[in-house]
Amino acid sequence: MTKRLPALALVAVMFAWASAFVVIRGLGPHVSPIAMAEGRLLVGAAVLGVIWGMNALYNGGVRLPRGRTLALTVGYGALWFALYTVLVNAAEQHLDAGTTALLVNIAPIIVAVLAGAFLQEGFPPLLVVGIAISFAGAAIIAFTGDGRHDGAGVALAVAAALLYGISVVAQKLVLRTVDPLTATALGAGVGALVLLPWAPRLFDELAAAPMSSTVGVIYLGLVPTALAFLLWAYALAHTPAGVTASSSYAVPGLSILLSWAFLAETPTTWGLLGGVLCLVGVAVSRLSPRRPGAGPTATAARPAGTERPTASPAGASC
Repeated sequence: MTKRLPALALVAVMFAWASAFVVIRGLGPHVSPIAMAEGRLLVGAAVLGVIWGMNALYNGGVRLPRGRTLALTVGYGALWFALYTVLVNAAEQHLDAGTTALLVNIAPIIVAVLAGAFLQEGFPPLLVVGIAISFAGAAIIAFTGDGRHDGAGVALAVAAALLYGISVVAQKLVLRTVDPLTATALGAGVGALVLLPWAPRLFDELAAAPMSSTVGVIYLGLVPTALAFLLWAYALAHTPAGVTASSSYAVPGLSILLSWAFLAETPTTWGLLGGVLCLVGVAVSRLSPRRPGAGPTATAARPAGTERPTASPAGASC
């Protein structure tokens, strides 16, 4: 049973992140994107903060980021935990959960582009091909709508993926000296602080919304934000890297199934085709040869346990 725990943890993470897209879509009529993001981060930061504090006491203290590392931590906390979350929530005002998940999962390509530009990892030909395929898929979704989604939703989802990519590269640098729990807890805390001015709006909207909306916001903070990131770090440390690197492909599919089951929504035929092209582009880009240990998924190129696990999933989380 112990040997199965990492695999079970990975499955739980995929379901948690997939369910987030569905819960966000369900909350849309009652809670605004920015208030929803603040509620999620308040809960997530509180839970992660308690766990981080207990870990610090148990280990006699932890290493906190300083100087440039602290600036990077604040940066990805604001861009990823705060603004990315707001953009995903806003995208789902226009798109169904499955289509949003498909679009956001172009993030690994953006990570690869940024790593090539700023971490001197180059631009292999297959990366360029993958970029073209993925953005062709995004264009299909944007320009073949039937009224169920529109260009604004596609733009918001792609912008979210861009912020995700920038943040993963920043967090990659932070994780050279800071442990994953600290990096994640601080990022969530920064995100909650950035959105704190909208806390009164959150409480006003929840007071006027059904009780299920409050439960949904708490769920987003507790499960996809706090629990899923902790389970991801555990799975990454104990699971063959190829498995963890490819597991993110399951999130859009699970989102589509959960959306169909709970919201009676599915992507349009063209939306599904475009989404599949997005994922194919990501897969092609990952075929690009890299130097050993290079790239934003460098942890995935090493046997499990040979380096500090990263808090960042290979694909986009939610």
